[in-house]
Amino acid sequence: MSEQDEPTSGFPAQQQTLPGRTDAMDPPPDHGEHSYRGCGRLEGIRALITGGDSGIGRAVAIAFAREGADVALSYLPEEQGDAEETASWVRETGRTAALCPGDLTEQHTCEEVAGKAVQELGGLDVLINNAGVQMARDDGLEDMSVERIDRVLKTNLYALLWLTQAVLPHLHKGSSIINVSSIQAYQPSTSLLDYAATKAGINNLTVNLAAELGPKGIRVNAVAPGPIWTPLQPATQRPEKLESFGTDTPLGRAGQPAEVAPAFVYLASPREAGYVSGTVVGVTGGKPVF
Repeated sequence: MSEQDEPTSGFPAQQQTLPGRTDAMDPPPDHGEHSYRGCGRLEGIRALITGGDSGIGRAVAIAFAREGADVALSYLPEEQGDAEETASWVRETGRTAALCPGDLTEQHTCEEVAGKAVQELGGLDVLINNAGVQMARDDGLEDMSVERIDRVLKTNLYALLWLTQAVLPHLHKGSSIINVSSIQAYQPSTSLLDYAATKAGINNLTVNLAAELGPKGIRVNAVAPGPIWTPLQPATQRPEKLESFGTDTPLGRAGQPAEVAPAFVYLASPREAGYVSGTVVGVTGGKPVF
């Protein structure tokens, strides 16, 4: 995205239903399809990316493939169309894209997805715990439903733990796990009370897992994005809020998925980040991550 293409305001008011679709977004997000250039930093790496069909997950899949990695994409069955499009970008590079649909809020699905990824890729080196859900609320805490709380906590926290458990036997010295935190872990919005709490929990899990798995030579880190233009936004925000989405950052705009993906490439690279573990990398448009 060139400097003159960068938006100076938010986005047109629009609304979708969860989980959201890329092709319905106005304007379409930039996942690096026409801009990311790889240089072999992840040659031979095999990665499982949850939420890999769209948004940050799609951008990471494209970047990893162009850096020489094979990828398995985990996503909800209703996101099949987005997943197939992401897979086509991966395969265009000559790399493998394994499709692993399933609802990760169920433990047995996490085990099945991990098993399929290992089988189709011939092993696993990197786990990207990217899948997440948020639901901006207008009512008070007393009106939050059990169903909503279950969905947010199980998607953002339970699935991370279950999937990490499932892939751990297949990881090895030099492997890495990259979790997805958020600026919400540091500057929580009241409308995202449950979501922000899960992201703070992910920061804690990242540090603890880094300590536990470090002796095995497995690195654990996290990326904390700020406001990023993904299908989750029109699917969970009030339409009028999108008109100012991201304008409260020091850079004055929301980020694109393509601007987040390089942080994952860096953290996944055993050559470039071999001594980096237990840290959170912020990609926030200038909002502080501390």
